[in-house]
Amino acid sequence: MTTILSFRELTRQCWVSLRLLPLTVLICSGLYTLVILLAGRVIPGSSSGSLVRAENGEVIGSTLLAQQFTRPEYFWPRPSAVSWNASGSGGSNLSPASLAMRQRTEKLLAELAPKKGEKVPADLVTASGSGLDPHISIEAALFQVPRVAHARGLSSEEVMSLINNPASGTTTIPLLNKSLVNVLQLNRLLDRLQK
Repeated sequence: MTTILSFRELTRQCWVSLRLLPLTVLICSGLYTLVILLAGRVIPGSSSGSLVRAENGEVIGSTLLAQQFTRPEYFWPRPSAVSWNASGSGGSNLSPASLAMRQRTEKLLAELAPKKGEKVPADLVTASGSGLDPHISIEAALFQVPRVAHARGLSSEEVMSLINNPASGTTTIPLLNKSLVNVLQLNRLLDRLQK
């Protein structure tokens, strides 16, 4: 059974709605925006993109985005299907069985130069879904220790101690119980070690 509203009832409901409109706009557009803005200013790193600055104040990167390191004295991040371009993140969508993926992996393996029989951690030859993952596994960092130590003239123990340092951005994935290290923060520790 349908109910037909009288003109008087319809007019009353419209006026109620029109009176609530400014209040709704004030709460949803003004108050909510102000609360989010204040939270962004109060919570450390939340509105600044977790920017990392050099001693002179210059921005050198972000702890949330990977950047390319190619020199042997630095730890290298995961490969990126988007050339570490934050404006166009994404994966390659290549099948693990594709020829292009195989060729890319073989090129990366040649650059990493593993010893005969040495296993290369998967995250050093495969890109993440975004192509901008700033972390590598502890295994991937440990794999790179000999190259980094040799290039910097340090002992392997000195370099390994940095990987376990909390300042290297080490984090653990709770359900997987897998530890990751932030490549930019780890490389900054390396630079500080030699100053």
